[in-house]
Amino acid sequence: MTTPTTPTTPTTPLHPTAPTHPLTLSRTTATATRVLRQLSHDPRTIALLMLIPCVMLVLLRYVFDGSPRTFDNIGASLLGIFPLITMFLVTSIATLRERTSGTLERLLAMPLGKGDLIAGYALAFGALAIVQSALATGLAVWFLGLDVTGSPWLLLLVALLDALLGTALGLFVSAFAASEFQAVQFMPAVIFPQLLLCGLFTPRDRMHPALEAVSDVLPMSYAVDGMNEVLHHTDTTAAFVRDVLIVAGCALLVLALGAATLKRRTP
Repeated sequence: MTTPTTPTTPTTPLHPTAPTHPLTLSRTTATATRVLRQLSHDPRTIALLMLIPCVMLVLLRYVFDGSPRTFDNIGASLLGIFPLITMFLVTSIATLRERTSGTLERLLAMPLGKGDLIAGYALAFGALAIVQSALATGLAVWFLGLDVTGSPWLLLLVALLDALLGTALGLFVSAFAASEFQAVQFMPAVIFPQLLLCGLFTPRDRMHPALEAVSDVLPMSYAVDGMNEVLHHTDTTAAFVRDVLIVAGCALLVLALGAATLKRRTP
């Protein structure tokens, strides 16, 4: 005599994985709109994004008040570095706050993929980066007297790409931080080495060969090189095009890595 078996029912996992969906324009723009709406209620963050690069440029201009050529040589480089740093800080902290508050987990439980989320953040902060870069570039060129041989629009292009690179780096490192304090701690590890090796303080070809080799793979080096190309050449050079493409490619690569490493919640 056989004992009847009770049919088993599949159990639902306690932590279902987020649904995977292709990247769509509607979900991306909806995410960007939500981020911009949240930022509009945070005037301190807006002030940090828009005013700090301008204040630093004004301070730098009058630090070198007796040596205008020094400001011309350093100011163009910092015009790209300042947006990168500020966008890195704001993006990494804002993304981490979404995860620690549980907002990110709720969003990914909806028909929203990681690619939509990362692209939406990049679009929102990219819009802010346009305003930030335009303010800093206009201030430096037309009010602080930054002497640029090439077109100021090319300076704006490089500054915008630097800000987008900072956004991408901030999204990427936020996946490895468990608190906002840890997100800020990533700055010395990610930003400071690039700042020291980008050629701002001394030409890269005068560094130790090992450091020069390291600087050749850091995106900030090409951002500074691109600014210097605009500073000294009237036409768009092949070196400038190379630098711009490298910075843009690095930003896209880091955004892809950010989407791959994005966590739904902080452990």
